[in-house]
Amino acid sequence: MVQNRGYCPGVFEELLRGWDGEQAVIRFDRESGAWMFVCIHSTALGPAGGGTRMRVYPEPSDGLADAMRLSAAMTRKMAVVDAPRGGGKAVLAVAELPVGEARRRLLLRYGDLVTSLGGLFHTAGDMNVGPAELDVVAERCDYVYGTSGRGGDSGRGTARGVLHGIRASVEHVFGSPALAGRTVLVQGVGSVGADLAGALAADGARVLVADVDAGLAGRVAGTAGAAVVAADAAVGSECDVYAPCAVGGTLNAESIPRLRCRIVAGSANNQLAQPEDAERLREAGILYAPDYVVNAGGVLQLLGIEGLGWDEDELERRLAGIGDTLRTLYREADEAGITPEAAAERLAERRISGAA
Repeated sequence: MVQNRGYCPGVFEELLRGWDGEQAVIRFDRESGAWMFVCIHSTALGPAGGGTRMRVYPEPSDGLADAMRLSAAMTRKMAVVDAPRGGGKAVLAVAELPVGEARRRLLLRYGDLVTSLGGLFHTAGDMNVGPAELDVVAERCDYVYGTSGRGGDSGRGTARGVLHGIRASVEHVFGSPALAGRTVLVQGVGSVGADLAGALAADGARVLVADVDAGLAGRVAGTAGAAVVAADAAVGSECDVYAPCAVGGTLNAESIPRLRCRIVAGSANNQLAQPEDAERLREAGILYAPDYVVNAGGVLQLLGIEGLGWDEDELERRLAGIGDTLRTLYREADEAGITPEAAAERLAERRISGAA
């Protein structure tokens, strides 16, 4: 029997009352027991865009909270990279990750849900939702980026954008964007982290890699010519640049004092556990590249190639623009005596207000 897992109307309502987004669509999928959450934070700059993640949460309300938080980050991301899209996010909160035909049916019903929004929300992949899953969603929905036959995996664009961001960050701290002789620790070597490790090594950096999957870390290290660091030692390892490319929330009051780097710049979403962690990094003398700026390359890849007609040359120019945006933010932050995170929020607010 499918159970209405942990649903408490009051919890949903409390979350939504404290949210500054435009609307949220909440659907319970009785066949699978999954909750579908589509959070549209802003359409000021255009239809909302954001990935879809499928994940097991302790409670359905945790999935809604995740979608709300990530949709707000997408609004800022679209604004700071000057993309003609607003911010949104979708979460499929499941009791366990479905497989086979059950997975396919859930994705088809999710495609119907996105279609029912009439283009208000355009989606792509995220956790546990890649090109193969998006192919299924696209059978029922036209508002999908990142299928296997079109833009493909956005990891390459994300990794390339992070590389440009690291160069800009190194230039701000050390006076030159050259990575030769600089040590960069990549924590998490999935599709983005592995591509980033290879690109950093090709640029002359000394690359360290860490992953909870030690076998994967060893394989990526062998390909990239990197050295392996134990996953539990990554945060405290000495390096010039720490690049978190796995889960978010790793920068917090406990971990920041352990960092032995000058720069944090990586692809993970929601790297700061709390907003005040940006100030903790500044006080520690560590330059922080706001995650939703430095990891925007995947969004630019999918939107540009599939939605705006860019060729590869134009895409590379836009990816390089991530570095230029960070240079501007660092300069404004220094002049105003604020964190780069605060400078990024100001930039996003200016662009959204201008559009409104």
